[in-house]
Amino acid sequence: MKTLVVGASKGLGKAMIEGLGEPGDTLIGVSRSRPENLQPLAGVQVRWLEANLGEPAEAARVIEQAVAAEGLDTLIYNLGIWEERAFDPSYNFLADDDEHLQAIVSCNITAPILLIKRLLPQLLKSPNPRIILTGSTSGLAQSGRPEVTFGASKFALHGIADALREGYRQQRLAVTCLNLGYLNTDDPLSTPRELAEQRGEGHLIPVHDVVQVVRMVLSLSAASYVKDITLPALMDERF
Repeated sequence: MKTLVVGASKGLGKAMIEGLGEPGDTLIGVSRSRPENLQPLAGVQVRWLEANLGEPAEAARVIEQAVAAEGLDTLIYNLGIWEERAFDPSYNFLADDDEHLQAIVSCNITAPILLIKRLLPQLLKSPNPRIILTGSTSGLAQSGRPEVTFGASKFALHGIADALREGYRQQRLAVTCLNLGYLNTDDPLSTPRELAEQRGEGHLIPVHDVVQVVRMVLSLSAASYVKDITLPALMDERF
């Protein structure tokens, strides 16, 4: 299986590169620069593409050309940016910088649309084509969060996913949205989960748990798929 992970240089994306795949599989990481000290699973081949999704059209073209020869089974779009003071009590929508808000929309909405459009012909050649979009609990109705642009961009992923499912159901395209709560990205996958789960005292999700969920999604047969998964932290009182 060949899996492309966009936004793979750090945090959850890096954890996916290190935690996904079976012997013989290929993982293709995408970021502006390749991270150091990657530790993929035994038998999993890792390739890297340097692309800046802040320039969506050019990045989509580069990525399409890079995977055209070998094909693709799964696209994981894990990239997302947010407001400068997002998730902070000082957040103020009226103080948001206009250019940065446009950059959020470009990275979180325009880029996945253009990339999916470019890669879909390759994905549909797979016997089990899958797209996984990393969303957020901020994109759910009544999320309890005030960040306007970030919340809107993550809400938009559900619209993208719904339209793709209807447009390509007969080609058996499976599209999953991961609605993730607050993550512990300070502890990498190499940190024992028993230690990582202690950070935040129940308010943060270890990346280990997200990787486990994604492995489950990718392990399903071509006869089923997971539509949405909401994964909040246990102590998140919004859920």
